[in-house]
Amino acid sequence: MVLTRRARLLVSVAMATAATVSSVMWGAGKATGAVSVPVPVSAPVPVAAVAAKPVPAHRSVAPEADISHHGHVSLWGEELGVWLLSENHGPSDVMRSTVRLRFSVVLTGRQEMPSACLQADARTVLCRTGPLRAGGAAGRQFALELQLAGRPNEVVVRIDTAWNGGVTDRNPQNDRHEVLAPATGDEYVF
Repeated sequence: MVLTRRARLLVSVAMATAATVSSVMWGAGKATGAVSVPVPVSAPVPVAAVAAKPVPAHRSVAPEADISHHGHVSLWGEELGVWLLSENHGPSDVMRSTVRLRFSVVLTGRQEMPSACLQADARTVLCRTGPLRAGGAAGRQFALELQLAGRPNEVVVRIDTAWNGGVTDRNPQNDRHEVLAPATGDEYVF
């Protein structure tokens, strides 16, 4: 353990004080006949006197992973298509996570979604990814065909991670997107 100059000084003062207290108490005990317990020379050093080991700036108990969502959105008539790929760039595996898709228009009618997805409310769909291995090798793909209320000129789709399996993600920018899709039938990539 490396001690700073001040810490070494405090340690030597503490040891000298302990030795002095010990001799005074021991001597006082003999002179007065009172019983006293000598303080050993190797008395504990105050915690403040010992230089603490520096703690890393980012210390976390949770494993670290980097979940990302990419794909495209296409709007034509009353239908909105969303193709989504969720991946994990690591370094740790993710046991499960949930991606959230929020829409600026109301979903109506029968929705065609994968079994891993459900409609949470009139404007939100949640999809569970299942396990995502580190390295992005085995991502999870979703294809959704959604029915919209009316024939909007455009739709805004917001994509983000609702649950990341309890991992630390220091790069959340690649799993949060906002896409404007005009009613052209073209694919708008995120």
